[in-house]
Amino acid sequence: MNNLPEEFGCMVFNDEVMKERLPRDVYKALRKCISEGTHLDLDVANVTANAMKDWAVEKGATHFTHWFQPMTGITAEKHDSFIRPEGDGGAIMEFSGKALVKGEPDASSFPSGGLRATFEARGYTAWDPTSYAFIKDGVLCIPTAFCSYSGEALDKKTPLLRSMEALEKQAIRILRLFGNTSARRVVAQVGPEQEYFLIDKEVYLKRPDLINTGRTLFGARPPKGQEMEDHYFGTIKKRVKDYMTDLDHELWKLGIYAKTEHNEVAPAQHELAPIFSTANKATDANQLTMELMKSVAARHGLVCLLHEKPFAGVNGSGKHNNWSISTDTGINLLEPGSTPRENAQFLLFLCAVIKAVDDYQELLRVSVATAGNDHRLGANEAPPAIVSIFLGDELTEILDSIENGTSCPEHPKTQMEIGVTVLPHFPKDATDRNRTSPFAFTGNKFEFRMPGSTLSISGPNIVLNTIVAESLSQFADEIEKGGDFNSTVSAIIRKTIKDHRRIIFNGNGYDESWVKEAEARGLSNLKNTPEALPAFISEKSVALFTKHRVFSETEMYSRCNILLENYCKILNIEALTMIDMVNKYILPSALGYEDELSRIAAEKRAVDPSIPCAMETKRLSRIAALTDCVYGRLEVLENAVAEVKLGEKDLFEEAREYREKVFTAMAELRACVDELELIVSKKHWMLPTYDDILYSVK
Repeated sequence: MNNLPEEFGCMVFNDEVMKERLPRDVYKALRKCISEGTHLDLDVANVTANAMKDWAVEKGATHFTHWFQPMTGITAEKHDSFIRPEGDGGAIMEFSGKALVKGEPDASSFPSGGLRATFEARGYTAWDPTSYAFIKDGVLCIPTAFCSYSGEALDKKTPLLRSMEALEKQAIRILRLFGNTSARRVVAQVGPEQEYFLIDKEVYLKRPDLINTGRTLFGARPPKGQEMEDHYFGTIKKRVKDYMTDLDHELWKLGIYAKTEHNEVAPAQHELAPIFSTANKATDANQLTMELMKSVAARHGLVCLLHEKPFAGVNGSGKHNNWSISTDTGINLLEPGSTPRENAQFLLFLCAVIKAVDDYQELLRVSVATAGNDHRLGANEAPPAIVSIFLGDELTEILDSIENGTSCPEHPKTQMEIGVTVLPHFPKDATDRNRTSPFAFTGNKFEFRMPGSTLSISGPNIVLNTIVAESLSQFADEIEKGGDFNSTVSAIIRKTIKDHRRIIFNGNGYDESWVKEAEARGLSNLKNTPEALPAFISEKSVALFTKHRVFSETEMYSRCNILLENYCKILNIEALTMIDMVNKYILPSALGYEDELSRIAAEKRAVDPSIPCAMETKRLSRIAALTDCVYGRLEVLENAVAEVKLGEKDLFEEAREYREKVFTAMAELRACVDELELIVSKKHWMLPTYDDILYSVK
């Protein structure tokens, strides 16, 4: 791709293409639908569909699909050709407005959490015109929402769009109260940074745990991991660079603003970051990015691992969700400006976020709760499971001065001087960054660092949009009651700072003392998914989401059931994979080494009976002890899986039992196996080790 501006978005039916191919009146009607959220007439849809079909066929497409995001966490598509039979035995290419606007997949085959019975199959997909259609693998993909026959959302896009509308409605109320009459839209803007691992495909295919679960269920730490910190931002290996270049080109063709790429902290770990876009487009783009990461890797003989914790004792992978809110007139509502203390509008929106995060900290934790992310949260490369906000020194001092009614020390922009004359001076940022904070203010946006790498970003952004909408709604209600505007706004800001100060923490989130301090502050610490999920269907959460029409109560309970089922199924698959690997790989490896040691000792003694064979004897004793340990703990795990019995209990009880019994038994079994790996010879150990895997890409 030598001409990037020309090639960028070449596989997207974007605004430029629409303007070129649609009649002026149709284009204006479609743009109005997109920019103002108005209803789309069928006549407009028919003309748009025909133009879209002609464009797609010219690009080599023969099929179309309603591309949607069910509750599986990945995308779904059913391909239909453009062919329509002619009476003379021929065929023509056709695509109607009805086919563009509505599809009908089998709803009973996707997770519904009890919303639909197996025999109730009808569901609908509906075109989302705010997210551009695109061509992938010769198929015209139309981004859509997915709902049941009775109208409940069965996907991740529908509630995201609802939450964006809720946020916009309340933000516009506030802007009007500040006298802003020019802004017509307010949109949530998102930029998700994506971390991932790249390993050689041949090594991957020798690890049943990676194939079945996406992570290594066994594996001793390598002699050299990430201790030297030499991989982070290090020189990118040619094979990896070729992959990144290929991936960039594929993403750019689809109009995805892939911007930054680099090596991450752990060996074989990397990161890709895009430029900001609206929340629903960013979500669509991130789902495509994850899909393309895997397919492009296959072309290069690689495998892309997106699991949050593929390797124990090594940095896991997150997806930092950078979130902000902006008007259609280009104003970032979280931009402090040069004098943030005097910027009442910024301070009110900032306080809305602070209040939202404090009031609904459990919901934010739930939004990132998965079996995979439980391995990562609280580890040294990820924020703790305790939700808090980092604001930095300058903003914190401003809020302190407002709360206390005192003057705030000025922080003029200072020049960064490094002490070498030839190096340029540049303005120093107002505050440092805090990589241990779950929710950090980073200049004109918040970086939510808790989401895991496999997660759809729709969930965290649904929660963020809705909880901030609720804070803004309460603020607007109070201001609209009357009284002096400036006094009321000042009082709201001061009260919010005082009431929600506990959520602000600028220190080290990894420090053990923070856990005790957070508890003293009254902050929640939901350490795993079974602990977190009840908060999603609490009375408070139901009231929030139903008030802003983001979820119905039925939709909330169904989603909770889906998340619980998914958690239990993942642990069940992991446990069964562990059992299978111990029986087919681990125990045979150990017994094979035992047999060789016994044979060597016997051969030595046959030559000279006085030879003590101390090494063989000690090693045999140690291997025998560990093998017995493995076998004993294998039986414990087998019994735990049999006792819990997937699908036979209340889902909350089942999830708790999987955590307390199966998860614990898996950890105990792993400890024995990993110790065994360290002493069994390479010749006999059947599985690629962490050394083999992490350094497989040369």
